[in-house]
Amino acid sequence: MTENSAQLVMLGTGNAAVTKCFNTCFVIKNKENIVLIDAGGGNGILTQLEKANINLSDIHNMFVTHAHTDHILGVVWIVRMVVQSTQKGKYQGVLNIYSHEKVISVVRQICGLTLPKKIVDLIDKVINFVELKDGDSFMLANMKGVCFDIQSTKEKQFGFKIQLSDNKTLVCLGDEPYNEINKHYVENADWLLSEAFCLYSQKDVFKPYEKHHSTALDAGVMADNLNVKNLVLYHTEDKSLDKRKESYTKEAAENFKGNVFVPDDLETILL
Repeated sequence: MTENSAQLVMLGTGNAAVTKCFNTCFVIKNKENIVLIDAGGGNGILTQLEKANINLSDIHNMFVTHAHTDHILGVVWIVRMVVQSTQKGKYQGVLNIYSHEKVISVVRQICGLTLPKKIVDLIDKVINFVELKDGDSFMLANMKGVCFDIQSTKEKQFGFKIQLSDNKTLVCLGDEPYNEINKHYVENADWLLSEAFCLYSQKDVFKPYEKHHSTALDAGVMADNLNVKNLVLYHTEDKSLDKRKESYTKEAAENFKGNVFVPDDLETILL
């Protein structure tokens, strides 16, 4: 790794119902920019950013995968705080929020219903909503990206593939299992971010398949079949946090020959 390598900072690693860790969201940092991906289910996103020593004033680009509460309610808090910080002269420029039309509509609606009028009236002056379609290319700060519909059965959701330094690629699958239709985005990725709701050995306890999720074992098989180099697992249950890193890594590695990462909240991974 070089000093210019990008970093993945996991602000949260848990699924929607966790109480012992934060909902899944993260930032991608490089020498020039900090990009926020999703924001969890509430104003805990502000706490996580503070704990990670990340200033909101340094975030000018955000990607939101879908409109489930554990990903989008924190976005409302980000919007609120950016507008308020702008009013106080502590935030310069605009915040670009990239997503599909459903997410943008929901964020606007929640903001309109819950935030003070003086904040709502300034949103479009400070927040730049960038609507993406399936397969659109876009620039996420200084990183070239392309988004794709993960074909969710529950809620419209976009994943993305971005180009890191040294021609490395990072693919985020969102929080549902990989769909074969997106093979050309995922295959040969240097870094793959995938949900793993629980261990396969605990499938009868957590019932991931009934919730349209997968296990650490499934993620390992998928990543190996797609010739992925590094696999990051997140969006897990929180009943085994003390053993999660070891047990999830071991299970995924049963079928995956690359590197497995099972980060804790606030952990940084060099990309």
